[in-house]
Amino acid sequence: MFSYCFPLLCLFYNLWKIFDRRRHQNCYILDYECYKPSDDKKLSTRFCGEVIRRNKQLGLNEYKFLLKAIVSSGIGEDTYGPRMVLEGREMSPTLEDAIIEMDDFFLDTIDKLFNKTGISPSEIDVLVVNISMLAIVPSLSSRIIHHYKMREDIKVYNLTGMGCSASPIAINIVQNIFKTQRNVQALIVTSESLSLGWYTGKDRSMILTNCLFRSGGCAILLTNKVALKEKAMFKLKCLVRTHHGAKDESYDCCKQKEDDQGYEGVHLGKNLPKAATRAFVDNLKEIAPKILPVRELLRFTLLTLIRKMTQKYNKTGAAARPVINFKTGIDHFCLHTGGKAVIDAVAQNLNLSEYDIEPARMTLHRFGNTSASSIWYVLAYMQAKKRLKKGNKVFMISFGAGFKCNSCLWEVMRDLDQDGNVWKEFINSYPPKTIDNPFFEKYGWINEEDPDTFHIPDDYVIP
Repeated sequence: MFSYCFPLLCLFYNLWKIFDRRRHQNCYILDYECYKPSDDKKLSTRFCGEVIRRNKQLGLNEYKFLLKAIVSSGIGEDTYGPRMVLEGREMSPTLEDAIIEMDDFFLDTIDKLFNKTGISPSEIDVLVVNISMLAIVPSLSSRIIHHYKMREDIKVYNLTGMGCSASPIAINIVQNIFKTQRNVQALIVTSESLSLGWYTGKDRSMILTNCLFRSGGCAILLTNKVALKEKAMFKLKCLVRTHHGAKDESYDCCKQKEDDQGYEGVHLGKNLPKAATRAFVDNLKEIAPKILPVRELLRFTLLTLIRKMTQKYNKTGAAARPVINFKTGIDHFCLHTGGKAVIDAVAQNLNLSEYDIEPARMTLHRFGNTSASSIWYVLAYMQAKKRLKKGNKVFMISFGAGFKCNSCLWEVMRDLDQDGNVWKEFINSYPPKTIDNPFFEKYGWINEEDPDTFHIPDDYVIP
């Protein structure tokens, strides 16, 4: 009897070990907090006009280019900028400006997250900080540890240069740690420093960043503790990273550099949309089989085979290319707010409705492109609108310099309400009746000016 039972007991024990190990490897989001700067940091249409006027490098052609770029950007009048721009010091920013900009974000957002969750800084086992455009000594992660007096054995990762797609990279780091260690709590802090990256030259490919990027940030608390599963908001189901840095065209399309006059900024090349599309397609090819139901994959495969056979034997014309339906496995789409054109392109490729892309459009309008933190503002919009229900699948996708396309799928663990997030004060006014930028209404007269006679006096008052 013992000879029969012992092998079965060993089998059950090994199966239990596998099951127990896997349930301790899950990655949960306990909570997150998006940064809302103070109202005195808002960049209104009038003030943006004043900032542009202060740049003596610009001429009429640059003014016309900026007018077109801002009007078509999808950004509204309530976005936020760095303090040194508001104080008129964008031509001569200091390191202290950049550090203060980060401190304002750290102290506001991380404090709120700890207070909301009831978790102490001393309980954090892993800290991942992502600020692409600022690297200081001691590091920004050390600055957080020093302020909150975190433990000496905390594991720290300080990411720079990862661009707008850094959030999934930070999550991937935490996910891998969770696979090897039990009962871990991690804090991800993601933002962007604009103080030292504000471009003051006239190169069109570099001045675009001033039109799109705005101040923002997010702090995310994650864990693999089974005991906290019931308190979790989201569970990570899948994550895929795609990097095309080996291709010259992709590597050079988004790059920090100096222009011909020595002004430093970020160059956005004309081939960026093409590079983004290639990375996006490759990313979808890898993640689609992991997140879509088998029936949809079979349907798409069958239609693709039929199309190939039709093309082979019917020379009169090509059949319509089959389209995979991502909505069969995804309930909500959390898109990177890289700009109106980026949102439109992703929506077209995934065949999304206006309802699907409303969170991304409204986030771009209200907060602008906040780099790696933008997808969390989009998620917060969905939560504030009470769209997120238990069992829903949320697809996050982001793009960044390199060129990178990173995506991940989350499962909603419980019905989520507004919960006092960053949208609470104005969510009822969104979506507005129109998101047209008033920039053209105020500055459209520039298009009628003569380049030979155009001149803006130093004492000109912005209307």
